[in-house]
Amino acid sequence: MNYSGKLFLAAAALVLSCSNIFAQAPQEPREPQDSTAVESPAFPEDAPMFKTDGTPKLYYIRNVNIHGVKYLNHEMLKSSAGLIAGDSIYLPSNFISNAISRLWSQRFFADVKIGADIEGDSLDLEVFLKERPRVYNWEFEGITKGKKKDLLEKLKLKRGSELSDYVLDKNKRLIQKYWADKGFRNAEVDVRIDNDTLRPGQAVTVTFLIDRKDKVKIGRIDFKGNTQFKDKRLRRTFKKTHQKSINFFKSSKLNEEEFVNDKELLIDFYNSRGYRNATIVRDSIYPINEKRLGIDIEVSEGNKYYIRNVTWVGNSIYETEALQQMFGVQKGDIYDKKTMHKRLGIGKEENPEDMNQIKSLYQNNGYLMSQVEPAETIIGPDSIDIEVKIFEGKQFTVNEVGITGNQRVDDEVIRRELYVRPGELYDRSLLMQTIRTLGSMGHFNPEAIMPDIKPVSNELVDINWPLEEQASDQFNIAGGWGSGTFVGSVGITLNNLSVKNFFKKGAWRPYPMGQNQRLSISAQTNGTYYKALALSFTDPWLGGKKPNSFTISGHISEQNDAYYVWQNATRYFRTYGVAAGLGKRLTWPDPYFTFYAEASYERYSLKNWTGFVVENGNSNLLSLKLVLSRNSVDQPIYPRRGSEFTASVQATLPYSLWDGKDYNDPNMSDQDRYRWIEFHKWQFKAQWFQALSQNSNLVLMLKAEMGYLGSYNKNKVSPFNRYEVGGDGMSGYNIYGIDIIAMRGYEDGALDPSNYYSRGYNKYTAELRYPVILKPSSQIYVLGFLEGGNAFDSWKTFSPFKIKRAAGFGVRLYLPVVGMLGIDWGYGFDPPANSTEKSGSQFHFVMGQQF
Repeated sequence: MNYSGKLFLAAAALVLSCSNIFAQAPQEPREPQDSTAVESPAFPEDAPMFKTDGTPKLYYIRNVNIHGVKYLNHEMLKSSAGLIAGDSIYLPSNFISNAISRLWSQRFFADVKIGADIEGDSLDLEVFLKERPRVYNWEFEGITKGKKKDLLEKLKLKRGSELSDYVLDKNKRLIQKYWADKGFRNAEVDVRIDNDTLRPGQAVTVTFLIDRKDKVKIGRIDFKGNTQFKDKRLRRTFKKTHQKSINFFKSSKLNEEEFVNDKELLIDFYNSRGYRNATIVRDSIYPINEKRLGIDIEVSEGNKYYIRNVTWVGNSIYETEALQQMFGVQKGDIYDKKTMHKRLGIGKEENPEDMNQIKSLYQNNGYLMSQVEPAETIIGPDSIDIEVKIFEGKQFTVNEVGITGNQRVDDEVIRRELYVRPGELYDRSLLMQTIRTLGSMGHFNPEAIMPDIKPVSNELVDINWPLEEQASDQFNIAGGWGSGTFVGSVGITLNNLSVKNFFKKGAWRPYPMGQNQRLSISAQTNGTYYKALALSFTDPWLGGKKPNSFTISGHISEQNDAYYVWQNATRYFRTYGVAAGLGKRLTWPDPYFTFYAEASYERYSLKNWTGFVVENGNSNLLSLKLVLSRNSVDQPIYPRRGSEFTASVQATLPYSLWDGKDYNDPNMSDQDRYRWIEFHKWQFKAQWFQALSQNSNLVLMLKAEMGYLGSYNKNKVSPFNRYEVGGDGMSGYNIYGIDIIAMRGYEDGALDPSNYYSRGYNKYTAELRYPVILKPSSQIYVLGFLEGGNAFDSWKTFSPFKIKRAAGFGVRLYLPVVGMLGIDWGYGFDPPANSTEKSGSQFHFVMGQQF
């Protein structure tokens, strides 16, 4: 008997014995309805499979056979449906219906049916499934390629996934929300499904047809119920939700999530003004027209409250007077919830880096489980008693400190940078300091550095540092136009060198690495006219015991008039230099301070070099440089908070005081006057970073700097170590002995008052930055800037207020392999030196961190 005949006989037997042949689940489990499913055969409403009454009979499942499935695992399907060979079931019952429902719930199938072949008390279950077609490709129409890529990532659409109405409806809603968040609230999304020509019925291409319509902006925001504050003041509490106005810097699109956050800011504002019970009664969003919508917000302000009494409970480690002084809330003060929570260090106002918070006071002294909870008691219509409950707990000691994720950097190199060590008291401030230190190393993704803190007992805690390594070595190839010729440069910087492994077998992968030592080699040339070579090496932990750095460097360069290979140079400017320096991390006034001392020797050799102070002769420069700096910046590439300050002085011996020469003699040769260069050079730099948004992405950077080259003898002012102010310094070649000070909005050297560069300068910068991408593989951010600065040829003319102004915008791209790249457009509002016309529009290219 063939297979279909056996099924026919089994059907007759099942009907006669009140058992069921085929069953299909009711339509309820199939929500939402699926247009890809086929019609299921109708069954009588009193079919045994759907009945729960009658006398059930016990059957044993002999086999479970799956039909119609090509892509899914049969055993997994049987298990998920609960159809296991060897199990026993009663019929009639809801067992088969439940199995069908479980299969439907997986959303893999367009049709599900189950039949049975019965022999005595045994049965073979036949499961007939129709797989949904697979999506061969996802496409979009009506939007740009960039938005297509963005949507693919956000929707997580994968080729080969099953097609269903649920998937289509879900993604249509997500696409509409995506465009609504960008201001296109009336966007329409439709779907077109095309069969794949090579696999009809099995694979399809799904195309989302997107019509964004016009952008809808907020036309007005109105408040009701507010008597203490005007609508205009309440609108200012919103950070992201703004009605359209002449201020084009404020976006007037509506983002639902940002609107929710802004409503919380509105309540925070009321709370900070004493209105403790202020609430939003209702809010509504309504269309004004196709391009504008309105927002109505009704508030209940309640009474204004004042602080009556402040009491402390549970504190034994710190005296109540000390805690109260830190809290700073006194009797009679206006109730200010935000300020109180900020000083206590709780809720949204908790800031681990704020040492003035009471919670930080405990957390930084080992009390990991300490809690601070203010309890409020309303007294009368306008007074509140505050009772601050302190749960101190026990002091925790660090048990183990683990490191994971590092493949290229040695454990010992990371551990020596950790401020949290086993056996010491838990200190949250040291965790924050460690995060900054690891981020500044440049080997790890600073966005992902976060300690994993796990208490292992009532007094011990394990701290693990899961690190995400990123490429830190750099290889640069660049070119620039300088002095009428093209100059090419190539450089390589190895930031994780290990000198001790140079001769270790198997350590060259591709070079011996792991000790965080830095080797930089660069070369520049245009073939004939200009050649330069520079090398430097830095060991941040000389000897590996203490954080004392050692740096050694050298350079050689030559510029001449041999513009072609067959020419011989008749004039040249050659430089040779070596330097060695030692740095030390200081513990006072705080651990962010460092001190660095460097001794250097340079020799300048010139022949017929017209247009410069010195035309012929050899000049020697032996100097000592001292640098005191403080750096609390949280990360090097896209800092969000912290500051950096540097003060340096570089000086030579005052040879003119004892060499017996008369430098007032106008007939003295350049060779005699500048045989030994003398000067004292001062430089100050300070910059500050502050996040302005809740997610810390919008960042304000303020920077100020100044420099001055002084002399011991007014008749022997150094022609070297001066400043070139203006432009971007991307001329393509280095002029050793000259510091290039970039100034956007002006051409290279445009602010120097003479042809002999400048002896002094000042510069002020304000930048507003916002990131586009922050990933280990690449970081991109845009910026707008205001900048002012100037150059001076003497101390008498130097003034911090005489500045040339500029403004503009730019973009930065950081790639670990090549470093920082960027372009700026700046507009100079003032004339350059020795000019009467505005500098005007200028483009500047960036390689490194010049600005």
